[in-house]
Amino acid sequence: MVKVFIGVDPHKLSATIEVVDERETVLARGRFGTDKAGYAAMRKHVVAWPERVWAVEGSNGAGRPLAQRLLADGQDVVDVPAKLSARARLFDTGHNRKTDAHDAHAVAVVAVRTQGLRVLSFDEALEALRMLADRREELTRQRVRTVNRLQRLLSELIPGNGKKDLTALQAKAILASVRPRDLPGKTRRRLAVEQLAELVAVEKKIKALTAELKKMVKASGSGLMDLRGVGPVVAARVLADVGDIARFADRNRFASWTGTAPIEASSGEIVRHRLSRAGNRRLNHMIHIAATTQIRLQTPGRAYYRRKLAAGKTRAEAMRCLKRRISDALYRQLLADAKTVHAAGPDAGPGGHRGATLHSSAAGSHPHTGTSDQPLPGPAPTTLPATKPHANPCAASAPRPSRRRAGAVKVERPTGRTTLTATSAGAHSAAPKPPS
Repeated sequence: MVKVFIGVDPHKLSATIEVVDERETVLARGRFGTDKAGYAAMRKHVVAWPERVWAVEGSNGAGRPLAQRLLADGQDVVDVPAKLSARARLFDTGHNRKTDAHDAHAVAVVAVRTQGLRVLSFDEALEALRMLADRREELTRQRVRTVNRLQRLLSELIPGNGKKDLTALQAKAILASVRPRDLPGKTRRRLAVEQLAELVAVEKKIKALTAELKKMVKASGSGLMDLRGVGPVVAARVLADVGDIARFADRNRFASWTGTAPIEASSGEIVRHRLSRAGNRRLNHMIHIAATTQIRLQTPGRAYYRRKLAAGKTRAEAMRCLKRRISDALYRQLLADAKTVHAAGPDAGPGGHRGATLHSSAAGSHPHTGTSDQPLPGPAPTTLPATKPHANPCAASAPRPSRRRAGAVKVERPTGRTTLTATSAGAHSAAPKPPS
């Protein structure tokens, strides 16, 4: 029985696959649709290899639907980051051509060569939590649009009486006090009443979804809601987007993924850091909500924020420091939940999600428990051997003229030989060897 790896380049309407063995010999190729018939044809195309591993590129993005279908059918699926497949395609033959076939081949090669890729697992509760969190986010955006339309109509009905934060009860009271007599005014009021009815319906759905998310987060066994500023909405989004916390090596990797790790922008003697716009912006927004809540209330986060302001940081810089601190707290809590559930039994995973695994390539490092404003590492350790002065008994009695050019630097090596490296002109000249 031959073990094969199936590299998958997923798209919305199609998926290109390539089957290779452990020696990277191509056994089969194919392009299939993502509908029911195409998925069945793809499964039938690889039925000759019972021992197979599906390697899906971007299983948290475009490849999520296909990966979830494969996991639901009991297939072994690993996640291949797009960065690794791009490197494999760059160093492969073909001059880095970007086609679906080349992408599938690169994904398969990465699956063969890379040890410790993240093994995906099917979690029904986590998938349902993600869908509900996405639905609530859609309803929140719909509420904002409805409020904006209602604000515009009310400003035309009652000029100069606009409110910044308009609620359904306030809008209802304003409409009750307006009785226009002209046709445009009556039309505006009728449209405003319709927008108000839509606003009430949307808010009712948002409230019901929030209660459902709170129930699911508590059922997962996660302690995220114990953190200040983290409610059911923030906790649900964190659990849904993070999934397996073991895929992050430490808190710095997690902060880089959440976009809370600042980017160094130092110049000369001025050491500064600027905002990072990379990472998961949706989760970054959730952390921003938690930070704003902590600043508004009497919390340790508020005291930390004020200390940063007293130290000379701007409000934006102090907010970024607080967001990084909250990111570290989220990472520690997720890791603690994972260890608790993992110790409870093999059928549970991080955050109380059944079926998740801690056997990931990122699970080897123990995370730091402290907090920091930045995850930037310090100076790299010196890898060159320490230089030792070489004793030359003939150096004092018989000095020889040096043939070094201007800008050359003398480097002593522990082997006893002396070499010259040019720093400006790029020339090299060898010095005489000392007598043995």
